[in-house]
Amino acid sequence: MNKILILLLFVSLWVTSCSSNPKETKESAQVEASDSTNLEAVGPITFLPEDSLAFFPDAILELNTPLGNQVFRPGKVPFEFNVKNFSIGKNGPSSPRLALILNGSDPEGYAAPIFQRELTRGTYRTVAFLVDDKGLALKSFGNYVDRDFLVGDSRPFPYSAEPYLAVNLPRNEQIIPLGQDLILDFLVLGGDLKLDGLKVKVWVNETTTELSQMIPMRVSNLPKGDYQVKFQLLRVDNKELEGPFSSSTKTIFVR
Repeated sequence: MNKILILLLFVSLWVTSCSSNPKETKESAQVEASDSTNLEAVGPITFLPEDSLAFFPDAILELNTPLGNQVFRPGKVPFEFNVKNFSIGKNGPSSPRLALILNGSDPEGYAAPIFQRELTRGTYRTVAFLVDDKGLALKSFGNYVDRDFLVGDSRPFPYSAEPYLAVNLPRNEQIIPLGQDLILDFLVLGGDLKLDGLKVKVWVNETTTELSQMIPMRVSNLPKGDYQVKFQLLRVDNKELEGPFSSSTKTIFVR
């Protein structure tokens, strides 16, 4: 009798364990799937203006060398700036507050107003500007300056009265950590977006926005991947502007 009761108890425990294991496995799989979905979920890509902008309307940046269309020998070309009402070296060399773009390249930062650049033969357009503590270009009148010059046996750029672009951010091949915003920051030189009937169209791969003000923008919710970020200065009727600096394209990576 005792043997029969023990056998029945063993069978009952075995049936209970068999029926509960699949349920526990299924619930565990659902939790794992839910966690995985949450990790990969990304909201819609959005463009929002940068807040807490710094303004320095009294800061003046003057370029004494090079002069307009000045000719230099290939090699070390001197740059000499005069900065008023603004300290470009207050944060030290690790965070310079004077930036220089040559022919649409990425900007390079400087913590002193006098320096040299090693340049080969060619025609150059330099755009120099002051930046705030976050590395954003200051955009009040006098905060930036542009100039053309020559190195070696070269010819000046053809005359053009059309405005053009200078892109501060992003930098080419910049890596954006997943979850951080991509910052778009640019200058329009030789014209005014509103007064001259202009706009800046920006592509982040296939996602686009149009800007009518020269303000930095944040791009949020970018999934992991490689991106082409293109800026193009256009008339409000979408007519393209002539000249080599009316557009700029940067490659960035979200990792």
